[in-house]
Amino acid sequence: MSISPSSLDAIRTLCLGLALSGLLASAFEAVTERRASFRLLEAGGVGAIVALPMLAFSAPFIILRNTLRGRRLERRPIPFVMIATIIACGWSLLSGRIALDLAQRVAGI
Repeated sequence: MSISPSSLDAIRTLCLGLALSGLLASAFEAVTERRASFRLLEAGGVGAIVALPMLAFSAPFIILRNTLRGRRLERRPIPFVMIATIIACGWSLLSGRIALDLAQRVAGI
């Protein structure tokens, strides 16, 4: 059994997107000493505009963290967890693809 090159590329992109998401959210938490959250957009004004790129790339981590926490504390149903995981993985594929394409442009490949 062999994995096709396109499947391998999708797995690599997904892993990169999830890793980048966790890295950005953890870096934000380390620098600001508060959790990365979609509530940063509620501040409005310049703060929300500055937070938007960070949230765009750290969203899969935030979605998965909130989903697992909600399952543990609020006993959310498994289908909800599955749907949220699918959304986070899809978002991670997109952000991973953007990061790979950007890295290739910077490297000149």
